[in-house]
Amino acid sequence: MQGVARSFFTLAIIYAIFGMMLGLHMSITHDHAQMPVHAHTMVAGWLMSAVFAFFYHLFPAAREHRLAVVHFWLTAVSGVLLLVGLYFLIGGNPSIEPVVAIASLGFFAAMLLFAFIALPVVRRA
Repeated sequence: MQGVARSFFTLAIIYAIFGMMLGLHMSITHDHAQMPVHAHTMVAGWLMSAVFAFFYHLFPAAREHRLAVVHFWLTAVSGVLLLVGLYFLIGGNPSIEPVVAIASLGFFAAMLLFAFIALPVVRRA
């Protein structure tokens, strides 16, 4: 793997480790209040980042797109802010909600950017 494919796969592994650690913590403590964060970490973090990684790996033309690096950083920054913010929001800190909202919009924008990059490449393939 090269370029953003490698970056996304590395990010996916980091998400998987943290998501599993949170899952283990919930299981050990019998406190499942953070289940939404665990689910978001595993799906939005691990799964989506892995899908992005394999897409960019399978379609090298996509990873050469000038916006591919922007896609990675927008996904990475907004995803981490979303998950950390969601953790504190569910933990009883409602003042963090604007951060969660902005991060959610950033994560959605990253998905729109991926569609902009990926769909033309897939159509040409």
